[in-house]
Amino acid sequence: MAKKIMENQNSQAAGALDPEMRALGMIETRGLVACIEAADAMAKAANIALTQRRAIGGGYMTIMVRGDVGAVRTALEAGAKAAKLVGEVESVKMLPNTNLMVEDLLPEIIV
Repeated sequence: MAKKIMENQNSQAAGALDPEMRALGMIETRGLVACIEAADAMAKAANIALTQRRAIGGGYMTIMVRGDVGAVRTALEAGAKAAKLVGEVESVKMLPNTNLMVEDLLPEIIV
């Protein structure tokens, strides 16, 4: 997986995103503990890459993941279920094939 992430970062630097990493998944929670629980469950459930954890304000946190559509869907289901056990899940969303213009707004994959 680390090799795949490194290859993806190299292709991002060249302006292209690996087609297998095009899906973007997001879970928004209320509170850090639920966010961390979601991230842990997602990482364990599927072959995805964590891209960013973002504090929105008012206690809301968003965790973003990248991967292929099936892996992101599986990760989101596991992450939302785990986060609901310890806190509040505000929203869950998957963008299966993000537009290339949107790619500039999205964070790079964390190694």
